[in-house]
Amino acid sequence: MSQDQDGQTSVGDLRAQRLEKLGALRAAGVAPYGSRVDGVVSSAAARALYAQAGESETTVTLAGRIMAKRLMGKSMFMDVVDEAGRLQLYVQRDGVGEGPYELIKTFDIGDILTVTGAMFTTRMGEPSLRATAFRLLSKSLRPLPEKWHGLTDVEQRYRQRYLDLICNESVRQAFRLRVAIVRSMRRYLDSLGFIEVETPMMQPLAGGAAARPFKTFHNALDCPMYLRIAPELYLKRLLVGGFERIYEINRNFRNEGLSRRHNPEFTMLELYQAYSDCRGMMDLVEGLVSTVAQEVLGTLVVKRADGTEINLTPPWRRVAYADLIRERVGADWYTLAVAQQRERARGLGLTVMEGWSAAEITHEVYEKAIEATLIQPTFVTRLPAFLVPLAKRCEDDPGVVDVYELEINGQEISPGYSELNDPVEQRARFDSQAVDQADAEGEVNRIDEDFLMALEYGMPPAGGLGLGVDRLVMLLTGADSIRDVILFPLMRPTE
Repeated sequence: MSQDQDGQTSVGDLRAQRLEKLGALRAAGVAPYGSRVDGVVSSAAARALYAQAGESETTVTLAGRIMAKRLMGKSMFMDVVDEAGRLQLYVQRDGVGEGPYELIKTFDIGDILTVTGAMFTTRMGEPSLRATAFRLLSKSLRPLPEKWHGLTDVEQRYRQRYLDLICNESVRQAFRLRVAIVRSMRRYLDSLGFIEVETPMMQPLAGGAAARPFKTFHNALDCPMYLRIAPELYLKRLLVGGFERIYEINRNFRNEGLSRRHNPEFTMLELYQAYSDCRGMMDLVEGLVSTVAQEVLGTLVVKRADGTEINLTPPWRRVAYADLIRERVGADWYTLAVAQQRERARGLGLTVMEGWSAAEITHEVYEKAIEATLIQPTFVTRLPAFLVPLAKRCEDDPGVVDVYELEINGQEISPGYSELNDPVEQRARFDSQAVDQADAEGEVNRIDEDFLMALEYGMPPAGGLGLGVDRLVMLLTGADSIRDVILFPLMRPTE
């Protein structure tokens, strides 16, 4: 039998052994891939029933995966794991019969079985299940990994998430938390009178955000289509149509790079409330995030991997974009010439190209020298108008728009606006953003004329916000990478 460099039996040889067992099972008339099991209770429910019965005999049926096995002559212990946790299984030859006992001895770690028996407490004080009958449900042909270590195994965890979930309870718990977070978000919004809607994921125009789309082609309609980069323009059509409080927990797609904080397919909450504004959206998202954290975690203080505490207790800091710039690069920043701004920015170690405008240099300072420092919840308000073409201008300064960016843990969690509902200004904004011009690859980002037509019928003043669900889950679970909170993150295909 061949061994790898560490002296361990190779996976291929172990698989071959299990294939032999599979053949032997079939030859003996044992079905290696079973069928429906009625009356199954979870490991947690079995423990609870046993405790409620005062630890008197309680018969249950369990189903799960074998994760450990310890032979002791005429008896054996197994650890069986299901979605709810682990339960120890005790099998005696006298309890199940000699033939069945010899059969279960051949079961491997990773096999899935169902077992019926009576709950009891071992001499070590552990509630366990004494088997009286069992049945194999799925023969595992590949051995489970014994441990995760090193970069290679981190890659394998993302590529083979099912193994990650089998082997790591902490990973299963993180994704249970994700489900609880999304459920709590829905409950909070529903309680405020919002209704959940659905808008197209495949669209004839990619609008609502500045991002490169994924492009496809619809054969029956003989036209190009795009996976949505944002649902904004369709949700606003619903405001025109008379829905006043709407939200969508949606999948967006952006044909851009991958990083610790970016996945090309990601989940967003986007909502709109008629007759509200940017301040209403700040209040709403502050209440939403703090409520969800309290419900799901039982606390408003979360910890980063380095031990830094982030306090989500409202109210959160609100500060203008320009004030943050002045704090970082000097109170005189907006009086400097472009050349002086360029040199001061380079003094911070930033890469600033010749020919950049004052606005471009300023935003580079914000993105590279300020944003990462905003660890505690911070609403950054009054952003430059050129950054947000779908938001209303501030009445006291048309150069900035009535928006916020919510920064937590050094990254944007949520943007929110006082929504622009003037169709004439909206068209002018689109024009000024060169929406109808071709990019470097010849792709034209066309103006959505139907959306502008909808605005001409009248959209009420409204507040709107987006919330990155993946990033919120990262925050509340302490995950360091977005790949740790997406079940199947995008990976480069293997050869």
